[in-house]
Amino acid sequence: QVQLVESGGGLVQAGGSLRLSCAASGRTFSRYATGWFRQAPGKEREFVAAISRSGGNTYYADSVKGRFTISRDNTKNTVYLHMNSLKPEDTAVYYCAAASASGTYYTSPAPYDYWGQGTQVTVSS
Repeated sequence: QVQLVESGGGLVQAGGSLRLSCAASGRTFSRYATGWFRQAPGKEREFVAAISRSGGNTYYADSVKGRFTISRDNTKNTVYLHMNSLKPEDTAVYYCAAASASGTYYTSPAPYDYWGQGTQVTVSS
């Protein structure tokens, strides 16, 4: 069992930056590929970014590529999402997730076994 707790969300003006953190407890965090997803009101949950167990491979949704960076520190059992040049359309609840399956990373929600409770990001125009 893995417990995930996100933090770092908040209200920011367009063009600003935030860093989200996802702290994991329970089993060895380095065994899990991890990802960030987001869900805006009235919309389906969508993929944002993913990172492999070692942190050596990353993948981004086109909508955030070049603005967001995913990273992880396995010594701290934490994955991060650095968000720059934020836009109003980035407003959503952001969730981190962990997958025990053997793939390098995943861009759909289905393979992820564990999810955090989410943290709200609001970008004002």
